[in-house]
Amino acid sequence: MARAAQRNPPGCHRRAPPCQAKGIEHGNPICQRVHGVGVDAAVGQLLVNALTPLALEAALAVAEELATRADEADQLRAAAVERARYQTDLARRRYLAVDPDNRLVATSLEADWNAALRELVEATDTYEKTKATGTGTLDAAQRARITALASDFPRLWTDPATPVRERKRLARLLVTDVTLVRAEQITAHVRLRGGQEHTLVMPVPLASWQIRQTPAHIVAAIDGLLDDHTDGQIAEVLTAQGQVSGMNQPIHVGIVKHIRRAYRLRSHPQRLADLGMVSLNEIARRLALHPNTVKKWRDAGLLTGRLANDKGEYPSTYDNSTYASARSTPAGTATRHPQSLAPYD
Repeated sequence: MARAAQRNPPGCHRRAPPCQAKGIEHGNPICQRVHGVGVDAAVGQLLVNALTPLALEAALAVAEELATRADEADQLRAAAVERARYQTDLARRRYLAVDPDNRLVATSLEADWNAALRELVEATDTYEKTKATGTGTLDAAQRARITALASDFPRLWTDPATPVRERKRLARLLVTDVTLVRAEQITAHVRLRGGQEHTLVMPVPLASWQIRQTPAHIVAAIDGLLDDHTDGQIAEVLTAQGQVSGMNQPIHVGIVKHIRRAYRLRSHPQRLADLGMVSLNEIARRLALHPNTVKKWRDAGLLTGRLANDKGEYPSTYDNSTYASARSTPAGTATRHPQSLAPYD
């Protein structure tokens, strides 16, 4: 289905285009949807820019030229009426001067008289109608009022106290139609009353979810900080930098978690696990030791770890040499886990 063209002044009620009417009737999706807020603002700015003193002076000059040509045309139409009246009088005199007994000539002259009368009526009607619709020349007061529009219209249009109803009326006085086409951008073809045509190109407005979407640089910053920081630490870093979320809110730990899950970013514990770090309980399970023994190793500095989350958990790395050195120290005396089935070798 071809894209619909909507022709209406900004702010006016828009009648559904043919494709949209069929969509409503048959349940099909409409071919295009255009938000009017941005279009109305662009057309309004166009009207403000168009009504400049220079443009009004040019319009007045054109109006005077048109009035002069209208006077010349009026004089030509008046001359046509006089010619038609003369021909009618001439045909009447010829008919009255004919011998009544010469019926053939009298009939011909009577037909000429009737034809002249019809031409006189048509010429007179044309002259009267054109004269009634003519605007004539502008006097000094009218020129002053038109020139004042250059300052009055922008002030009235941009005044917050101006009702929307009055803006619609102003738009109807100045705009003939507006044709909207939505593709990768929104194109508005505006035709003004004077015959001028303007083309406006605007970006497609963002959807509500796009407006509230977290900026890409915030997501990238969180992804980079997750290597060495927990969710709470990341929130503190971004808040200190003055960063805000897509909803223009300070970034707290809940927002960091939501962004991390929404964009499927690997968490800080997952990244530590990729480096071979595991929890103390997991070390105890793998070595078949009691967790308290592993905690003693950590307290004695035999194991070093990194903060994994905001709960204060520190996963660590270990190997056979770590276990051997830990057993050789008094603090590292191994206590077998009571549930272990086999000693660690």
